[in-house]
Amino acid sequence: MSIDCFGYQTTIVNETSLSGVGVHSGIKVSITFRPAEADTGIVFQRTMENGEVHRLRAVASQVSATDLCTVLGDAEGASVATVEHLMAAFYAMEIDNIIVDIDRAEAPIMDGSSIVFLDALDRAEVDILSTKRRYLRVVKPVRVEAGGSWAEFVPYEGTRFEIDIDFECSLIGRQSWKGDINPKTFRNELARARTFGFMRDVEFLWASGHALGSSLENSVVISDDNTVINPEGLRFKNEFVRHKTLDAVGDLALAGTKFIGCYRSYRGGHKLNSLALKALLNDASAYEVVETTRPLQQPISMRRGGDLVAVSSPMYSPWM
Repeated sequence: MSIDCFGYQTTIVNETSLSGVGVHSGIKVSITFRPAEADTGIVFQRTMENGEVHRLRAVASQVSATDLCTVLGDAEGASVATVEHLMAAFYAMEIDNIIVDIDRAEAPIMDGSSIVFLDALDRAEVDILSTKRRYLRVVKPVRVEAGGSWAEFVPYEGTRFEIDIDFECSLIGRQSWKGDINPKTFRNELARARTFGFMRDVEFLWASGHALGSSLENSVVISDDNTVINPEGLRFKNEFVRHKTLDAVGDLALAGTKFIGCYRSYRGGHKLNSLALKALLNDASAYEVVETTRPLQQPISMRRGGDLVAVSSPMYSPWM
């Protein structure tokens, strides 16, 4: 699937389901994608053990934790963890409105990347709606720092990510990925990049109740002598930074709408991504909400120069 949505909101045509295990819980989980009306956004419908259903909107204000993954949660204690790989697929493939039914507290890890979710979206097919999409355009730099790490949004006519990582591990070292995000780029360069971890951390993670579902089938594992344990090796020479970029795409999808700008980070992660996004959304002078002015019967891509108009009083705030 490679589409151009011409500045109009989308959903899916068909329901589709898949199942796997949670990388931290180790518990089998099933999810189903369902079509949704315009302005619904991305909504997780979490079915609890007692049968209650909680609706968790995939927006920054519902992020409850960012330690090892991104977690959505509500005041009643319902939560869904490890949403970033799924959110990255929705964002990059330009899905605005979808219901995700889920029966456990963690999204399935699948192979540790986003490619299985892209395959599911291919099966579901995309439906372009008649409601215009609203974009969050960055109009001035916003930067956050934490120790030796930093992240920032800067104005840019497109949606661009420039991600740098720097590990003491000789296998990884310093790596960079830079590029504009669109369906083709995401599918070809980022979607297959897997999560990774170190053997030296496994016992600590297990003792704290994490990584119980991690395996060589869903994670790149680095040994104590700085080699990849997985028999098939790496999918890309710089798979590590590609996966960190995938994570950043998923974390920033929690803006609740597409953004026009460039996101840069150095030695970032889920927590820094979340801090940067909240810093942007908390500064009303740093962004404006815009939409295309072209009618649906004469569609024109935003990236190819479609006319934009500022919306002074948006009907809704997708990130709240």
